[in-house]
Amino acid sequence: MMIVLETVLRKSVCHPYHDILVSPCLTLSLPSPRLSPPPLQSQMAGQLHERIQSSSMDAKLEALKDLANSSRDVTFAQEFINLDGISLLTQMVESGTDFGDLLSFTLTAFVELMDHGIVSWDTFSVAFIKKIAGYVNKSAMDTAVLQRSLAILESMVLNSQDLYQKVAQEITIGQLIPHLQGTDQDIQTYTIAVINALFLKRYLSISISISIRTGYPYIHTDPKPINDEMAHQLYVLQVLTFNLLEDRMMTKMDPQDQAQRDIIFELRRIAFDVECEPNNSGSIEKRKSMYTRDYKKLGFINHVNPAMDFTQIPPGMLALDNMLDFLSFSIELTKMLCEILKVGELPSENCHDFHPMFFTHDRSFEEFFCICIQLLNKTWKEMRATSEDFNKVMQVVREQIMRALTQKPNSLDQLKSRLQNLSYTEILKIRQSERMNQEDFQSRPILELREKIQPEIMELIKQQRLNRLCDGTCFRKISSRRRQDKFWYCRLSPNHKVLHYGDLEESPQGEVPHDSLQEKLPVADMKAVVTGKDCPHMKEKGSLKQNKEVQELAFSVLYESDEYLNFIAPDKHEYCVWTDGLNALLGKEMTSDFTKSDMDTLLSMEMKLRLLDLENIQIPEAPPPIPKEPSNYDFVYDCN
Repeated sequence: MMIVLETVLRKSVCHPYHDILVSPCLTLSLPSPRLSPPPLQSQMAGQLHERIQSSSMDAKLEALKDLANSSRDVTFAQEFINLDGISLLTQMVESGTDFGDLLSFTLTAFVELMDHGIVSWDTFSVAFIKKIAGYVNKSAMDTAVLQRSLAILESMVLNSQDLYQKVAQEITIGQLIPHLQGTDQDIQTYTIAVINALFLKRYLSISISISIRTGYPYIHTDPKPINDEMAHQLYVLQVLTFNLLEDRMMTKMDPQDQAQRDIIFELRRIAFDVECEPNNSGSIEKRKSMYTRDYKKLGFINHVNPAMDFTQIPPGMLALDNMLDFLSFSIELTKMLCEILKVGELPSENCHDFHPMFFTHDRSFEEFFCICIQLLNKTWKEMRATSEDFNKVMQVVREQIMRALTQKPNSLDQLKSRLQNLSYTEILKIRQSERMNQEDFQSRPILELREKIQPEIMELIKQQRLNRLCDGTCFRKISSRRRQDKFWYCRLSPNHKVLHYGDLEESPQGEVPHDSLQEKLPVADMKAVVTGKDCPHMKEKGSLKQNKEVQELAFSVLYESDEYLNFIAPDKHEYCVWTDGLNALLGKEMTSDFTKSDMDTLLSMEMKLRLLDLENIQIPEAPPPIPKEPSNYDFVYDCN
């Protein structure tokens, strides 16, 4: 049975060059197998190898169409490549005798064959690169040929070890920008993909931002919505552009570098409108005192030597660069903006999160910083904050920025307008609304708060476990003859460096002092903790191997080479406490059910406390008195 679909065949793959017109119709044969057997594929490859060399232009065109379709099959591709088919196609391109559809289908077949990764991209000649680059550099070129040429150049830059340098020599940003100024969104996408590829190979610098900005308005004003692939490529370009700031972000200031110190002196001069004092103006101590006072007013942490504030990376020297325009809280704000924009991170494969406004200005990060520093000052005043409230203010400012960016403003002016509407009062209203509308604390700000609190709670649980180990526990010894024989006690030293343990004649009524426990195991000698049936004393004792209850309470500490300290906890609670505590001593994650339960309970309590609306509410310093007991308990209902 034969079905003919009058449609255009496209391959939906992440890379833009897969979105290529292959054939005016798609023919499906049922119930033929999807892949032909190798002998048939080999025969087809041989026939097409001969047909594409036909002297008849019509026959050659039909053969190239068939080759473009068949090359998507990896088995066929391998057979055709074995016949030196790639070399034949490159020779046809280099000859320059084919144009229009002949050239288009030749390049399509080439792209499909290379997509299987069978042939290295480093095997092609400079003449081939020049020919492909020539198609891209021409002002008027067939759209299909231009698409495929851009796709080939992108793959060559990304996948070759050496030839990408030749590609960079043959094409320039100036030659690529006109393709962004057209109306074909596919061509624009391929063009940005080539720019990103060159960017990744560090063949482009910050100077390209001006050139890209001249092309972006044509993309932005296109009546058609930006498709996912275009959005992804713009996102990649955005990330790579901001990553140019990474060097400054990761560069520490040299406190001994006079040129860098002069920048700080200039900041002081600008801030306080003072001229450089002559050397004889007062004593050295007096001038030092004056400098210290001024640096403190400017918000430096190190008032004596403010250069030390820029030795932290991130934000490094990038903070000082931005402080040339705005001083207050510049270091922390720059660090936060770098985190928001993911400066220094590689682009994600599946992300489309680009921001149009960053393509509308030559120095977008600096302008973004200036807007945000004004927002920080405004929010600080609205919250009536003091220096102790700095972290709270920064959290609100971060939320304001993230909410504004979510709306994808098209320009920096739009961003400024939206931030103006997101006042501190408005943020409080939004938070209150989200708390009322969101179930189970699933809103993004709440999840971020949970993530921030979790390490604190985990540390609290860890300390509780270690304190319990310091108190110690009485364990029972089990032999193969009797279920319960003797007792032994184990406890952790207060400095968390030694496990003290020893035998007991009977179960103790309270804590056992350290000096009465004869044996010691240094924590530094501990290698691992094993549990359940993996414990040596569970493997050795046949009667215990069948006792599931005992296995669930068993754990062992491995130390030295093959030595074990074996435990059987009195109950599940002690088992969780000790396995958690021992894992904490080893620097490993605490994974018991008890830890998960404690985490959920404590985290829920902490979240509810932090989310209480305490704005303008006086919190008493002393707790309220406990109410008197009721005269009777008749209101109590006994469920039993």
